[in-house]
Amino acid sequence: MGRERNVIFPSIQQSLLEVGENIRLARLRRKWSEALVAERAGIARNTLRAIEKGDPNVTFGSYVNVLFCLGLDKDLRLIGRDDVLGRKLQDAGLPTKARASRARRLVKKRNNE
Repeated sequence: MGRERNVIFPSIQQSLLEVGENIRLARLRRKWSEALVAERAGIARNTLRAIEKGDPNVTFGSYVNVLFCLGLDKDLRLIGRDDVLGRKLQDAGLPTKARASRARRLVKKRNNE
Protein backbone atom coordinates (compact mmCIF):
# COMPACT_ATOMS: atom_id res chain seq x y z
CA MET A 1 0.00 0.00 0.00
CA GLY A 2 1.18 3.48 -0.83
CA ARG A 3 1.43 6.28 1.62
CA GLU A 4 -1.55 8.61 1.69
CA ARG A 5 -0.85 12.21 0.81
CA ASN A 6 -2.57 15.15 2.39
CA VAL A 7 -4.37 17.62 0.18
CA ILE A 8 -2.61 20.97 0.27
CA PHE A 9 -4.88 23.89 -0.57
CA PRO A 10 -3.45 26.49 -2.96
CA SER A 11 -3.51 29.27 -0.35
CA ILE A 12 -1.54 27.10 2.07
CA GLN A 13 0.95 26.16 -0.64
CA GLN A 14 1.41 29.85 -1.43
CA SER A 15 2.03 30.60 2.26
CA LEU A 16 4.63 27.83 2.46
CA LEU A 17 6.35 29.17 -0.66
CA GLU A 18 6.54 32.60 0.97
CA VAL A 19 7.86 31.19 4.25
CA GLY A 20 10.48 29.18 2.37
CA GLU A 21 11.57 32.20 0.38
CA ASN A 22 11.77 34.30 3.56
CA ILE A 23 13.93 31.63 5.20
CA ARG A 24 16.20 31.54 2.16
CA LEU A 25 16.55 35.33 2.11
CA ALA A 26 17.31 35.39 5.85
CA ARG A 27 20.05 32.81 5.32
CA LEU A 28 21.52 34.74 2.40
CA ARG A 29 21.45 38.06 4.31
CA ARG A 30 23.57 36.41 6.98
CA LYS A 31 25.85 35.05 4.24
CA TRP A 32 25.50 31.54 5.65
CA SER A 33 25.83 28.48 3.46
CA GLU A 34 23.20 25.77 3.16
CA ALA A 35 25.66 23.37 4.75
CA LEU A 36 26.14 25.57 7.83
CA VAL A 37 22.42 26.13 8.47
CA ALA A 38 21.58 22.48 7.83
CA GLU A 39 24.30 21.35 10.25
CA ARG A 40 23.17 23.77 12.96
CA ALA A 41 19.53 22.75 12.48
CA GLY A 42 20.42 19.06 12.57
CA ILE A 43 18.93 18.34 9.17
CA ALA A 44 20.23 17.31 5.75
CA ARG A 45 21.00 19.90 3.10
CA ASN A 46 18.29 18.38 0.91
CA THR A 47 15.78 19.03 3.71
CA LEU A 48 16.91 22.65 3.94
CA ARG A 49 16.49 23.01 0.17
CA ALA A 50 12.98 21.56 0.47
CA ILE A 51 12.17 24.03 3.27
CA GLU A 52 13.39 26.94 1.16
CA LYS A 53 11.12 25.73 -1.66
CA GLY A 54 8.13 25.55 0.71
CA ASP A 55 7.74 21.77 0.57
CA PRO A 56 4.68 20.76 2.67
CA ASN A 57 6.11 17.28 3.26
CA VAL A 58 8.89 18.59 5.51
CA THR A 59 8.10 18.30 9.21
CA PHE A 60 7.11 21.41 11.11
CA GLY A 61 9.93 20.67 13.55
CA SER A 62 12.49 21.02 10.76
CA TYR A 63 11.06 24.42 9.84
CA VAL A 64 11.25 25.44 13.51
CA ASN A 65 14.86 24.26 13.85
CA VAL A 66 15.90 26.34 10.84
CA LEU A 67 14.04 29.39 12.16
CA PHE A 68 15.79 28.92 15.51
CA CYS A 69 19.20 28.80 13.82
CA LEU A 70 18.42 32.02 11.99
CA GLY A 71 17.19 33.71 15.18
CA LEU A 72 13.62 33.93 13.88
CA ASP A 73 11.98 31.46 16.27
CA LYS A 74 10.24 34.24 18.21
CA ASP A 75 8.10 34.87 15.12
CA LEU A 76 6.37 31.54 15.83
CA ARG A 77 4.57 33.15 18.74
CA LEU A 78 2.69 35.33 16.26
CA ILE A 79 0.96 32.33 14.68
CA GLY A 80 -2.70 32.37 15.61
CA ARG A 81 -2.20 35.30 17.94
CA ASP A 82 -4.97 37.46 16.56
CA ASP A 83 -7.78 34.98 15.98
CA VAL A 84 -10.36 37.38 14.53
CA LEU A 85 -12.93 34.72 13.63
CA GLY A 86 -12.59 32.97 16.99
CA ARG A 87 -13.05 36.24 18.86
CA LYS A 88 -16.15 37.12 16.84
CA LEU A 89 -17.67 33.73 17.58
CA GLN A 90 -16.82 34.11 21.26
CA ASP A 91 -18.30 37.62 21.38
CA ALA A 92 -21.46 36.45 19.63
CA GLY A 93 -21.97 34.08 22.55
CA LEU A 94 -23.29 31.29 20.41
CA PRO A 95 -24.86 28.73 22.72
CA THR A 96 -23.31 25.32 22.89
CA LYS A 97 -25.49 22.29 23.05
CA ALA A 98 -25.59 21.14 26.65
CA ARG A 99 -25.69 17.44 27.22
CA ALA A 100 -27.34 16.00 30.28
CA SER A 101 -25.22 13.88 32.55
CA ARG A 102 -25.62 10.13 32.25
CA ALA A 103 -27.27 9.95 35.67
CA ARG A 104 -29.94 12.51 34.70
CA ARG A 105 -30.64 10.68 31.44
CA LEU A 106 -31.10 7.39 33.32
CA VAL A 107 -33.46 9.00 35.86
CA LYS A 108 -35.49 10.59 33.05
CA LYS A 109 -35.64 7.29 31.21
CA ARG A 110 -36.90 5.45 34.31
CA ASN A 111 -39.58 8.09 34.94
CA ASN A 112 -40.85 7.76 31.38
CA GLU A 113 -41.24 3.97 31.63
